Amino acid sequence: MNTDPVVTHPPLQLIALDVNGEQHEVITEPRRTLVDVLRHDLRLTGTHVGCEHGICGACTVLVDERPVRACLMFAAQAEGARIRTVESLSDGDGGLNDLQRAFTEHHALQCGFCTPGFLILADGFLAERPDASKEEIREVVASNLCRCTGYQTIVEAIDACATARRGACATPCDMSAGKEH
Repeated sequence: MNTDPVVTHPPLQLIALDVNGEQHEVITEPRRTLVDVLRHDLRLTGTHVGCEHGICGACTVLVDERPVRACLMFAAQAEGARIRTVESLSDGDGGLNDLQRAFTEHHALQCGFCTPGFLILADGFLAERPDASKEEIREVVASNLCRCTGYQTIVEAIDACATARRGACATPCDMSAGKEH
């Protein structure tokens, strides 16, 4: 009688992901989270893993331009959607975009662990609500956790970026002008 343990391998599937405008094919287990695939398979380590329960917001990415907690979404669920990570905010030459510069100028980061989640959350929010008030910004950023800044500087940075974007548009224009994807 054979008493060797049976070794089973989890099922694998091929998924196609559109991340930051690039197409990727990944072979993965169906139960792997989007944050794990982004970080470990695609090496996009800007998206951080914090609480792994959807509470902290460190893993926030945009899926079809809507903020999503990547630790709560299976990678397979993102197939067919447009995913944007904090790496998409770069000005294209590796420099900072206007939102990232505003965070720097307003000292809206300290340890920096939560910053990518706040940046991508703010980017998605400003694309949807370019004329947001400080109170609306404050309410949105309350969904992410930061233990260092006290939030005021984050609100000020997002508001300054929104104000600058509005000021750059003397006539009606695309309010996502500060984003270069």
